[in-house]
Amino acid sequence: MTRPHPPHHEHSLTRLLGPVGPELTCERCFEELDHYVELELAGAPADERVAGMRAHLEGCPACDEDHESLLAFVASELAAGD
Repeated sequence: MTRPHPPHHEHSLTRLLGPVGPELTCERCFEELDHYVELELAGAPADERVAGMRAHLEGCPACDEDHESLLAFVASELAAGD
């Protein structure tokens, strides 16, 4: 379960210009990442509950990679437990 990615040119522009709203730091992102992934997989409004996370993930390739990896891992663990 991954989020849809914007077209390449929009994604590049977002990274270049930075977020329009609040954004977390990498340190805060790391602290909140487990909770954020749990919310996403539960179908809860993760972006509302962890304000600034989406903007940070869209602008920080390292944190976005950590997010995608953790999301895939937890989703596979949940699927294996079914």
